[in-house]
Amino acid sequence: MDITRYIKNKKKIIDSFLKAYTDGIKNRKECPARLHEAMTYSLMAGGKRIRPVFCIAAYEAAGGSPDEIIPVAASLELIHTYSLIHDDLPAMDDDDLRRNKPTNHRVFGEAAAILAGDALLTDAFNIIAGANAAQGILIKVIRELAHACGPEGMVGGQMVDIMLEGKRAGKRELIYIHRHKTGTFIRGAIRIGAIMANASPAKLNALTKYGEKAGLAFQVIDDILDITGTQEEIGKTTGSDIAKSKNTYPSLYGLKKSEEIAKGLINDSLSAIKDFDGKAEPLRAIAKYMLERRN
Repeated sequence: MDITRYIKNKKKIIDSFLKAYTDGIKNRKECPARLHEAMTYSLMAGGKRIRPVFCIAAYEAAGGSPDEIIPVAASLELIHTYSLIHDDLPAMDDDDLRRNKPTNHRVFGEAAAILAGDALLTDAFNIIAGANAAQGILIKVIRELAHACGPEGMVGGQMVDIMLEGKRAGKRELIYIHRHKTGTFIRGAIRIGAIMANASPAKLNALTKYGEKAGLAFQVIDDILDITGTQEEIGKTTGSDIAKSKNTYPSLYGLKKSEEIAKGLINDSLSAIKDFDGKAEPLRAIAKYMLERRN
């Protein structure tokens, strides 16, 4: 299948929803204009929308109808954007560029950037609560998302990453950082798609395994691109991991071995969904596409 076209089409749908969302906030006029501007600046700055796309693809693989998942899938981008805004802050990674644009705090100041991130995180759950699904399903989705992005997920991984900055991490610590900082959110996005489709336990388990492997591979490939990519390709300053003494797969294993690990993880992700029918083809194609990404 043409995975580039698939991702582009899903991204267009998600962007349309997000545009309507930001317009809705502005039209209601309850949100301070400066806050709305800061939220919109980062949310609509571009990006691959890979977490929403993963969510939609998993939903389709489990037999769901694509239109019904869009609000929930789009809410994931609000949380991803909040995490990027906060990661870029001086107290964290202190980055100047994101998606080839000045970072949020460079444009709006640190206080507005923090609050914009807070607002996006909070409103993501508001969007989910209003989605067209059974209450029991939405509660499962909210629980899944909170786990994926909270202290036992993305935030926990970021904390350990900061704690070990400038120190040499072991294999176990590195896997923890990567699985939690990036992997659990991608796994969560895939599980949320399956939950929304009311997938069977067997299908949910298979998609979970796919998400675990694909999510970790995504971060390993990010580590590689920080060395091999250009600023224009990845949308931020390259070499920042090395400059900040970050623990990455290339820093521990070297570039060649890291590429082999990424390929192995992708193969494992494909094996996890080998029994799925053609509806899972987008998930298979996305996994293969990840090995070819340049941004």
